Amino acid sequence: MAHPRFFDEIPTITLRDPLARLLGAADDGLIEYSYAETVKVTGHSCPTVAGAWLMTTQALRRLHGDEIPTRGAISAAFRNSALEGVTGVIASVVGFLTGATVDTGFKGLRGRFDRRRLLSFEQPIDGDIRFERLDTGTAITVSFDASVVPAPPGIMPQLFAAMEANASPEQQAVFANAWQDRVRRIFENADHPGLLKFS
Repeated sequence: MAHPRFFDEIPTITLRDPLARLLGAADDGLIEYSYAETVKVTGHSCPTVAGAWLMTTQALRRLHGDEIPTRGAISAAFRNSALEGVTGVIASVVGFLTGATVDTGFKGLRGRFDRRRLLSFEQPIDGDIRFERLDTGTAITVSFDASVVPAPPGIMPQLFAAMEANASPEQQAVFANAWQDRVRRIFENADHPGLLKFS
């Protein structure tokens, strides 16, 4: 897949999936995930997808320290409804990385590897998402504020122009480049104290 060069500069994350190990899908169950693969899941790259990637990967790293996170052993609770705003898009990224689902995931084998009921919505939490390790009960809540990296002036008129039936390739390229430039800047500011807030 041809994609913006900065996708390849975004650090990947490796998780250990016991089910993948049991079924021989990955050596020792180790699976490496990249932002480019997340874009394949959502079908696009935008500030929301970037924020979902950063919230999930950074929360997992904080929860597990030097340990490799275990996929399928992490729950994620959302403050908002699944149908509110961009929550559904964010949840698709969270589910892709953690394996958590509401009720459509793997049902398990002999009481193990059940991925259902690990994703929940409309929860009374002080943040966007609360991640919890099932093995230790340790939890962390995270919020994302894309306004820390503002959109360039004129981005919405560029979007509308690019969506016109008679839009030229040049108009579409101008918008696409400006859009992905903001996504790139979000990743460049991943350590900004206002971009992600943990509690």
